[in-house]
Amino acid sequence: MAVQVIIKRKFKVDNPEELIPLLTELRIRAKDQPGYISGETLRSLDNPEDYLVFSKWETADDWKKWLHSKERRDIQGKVDSLIGEKTFHEIFETVSQ
Repeated sequence: MAVQVIIKRKFKVDNPEELIPLLTELRIRAKDQPGYISGETLRSLDNPEDYLVFSKWETADDWKKWLHSKERRDIQGKVDSLIGEKTFHEIFETVSQ
């Protein structure tokens, strides 16, 4: 069963031009991972420093393999260093449509 992963980041950075390429790289590399279905990034209109990423994966295990891969951890470490706090993520399953 497909799962949705929600990633939340708060961007309080002085140099967003350093951050955007890292986020783009994460998205590009995620698309090549087994089980990746789709994704989108949203920015809050009420709190413009708040971003959400929704990604859909075939299974939770597919997401976890990508989450724990060295490739992703290296890029994510750079992102967290720039934003000054940890990125949060949570896995959801569909209960009704």
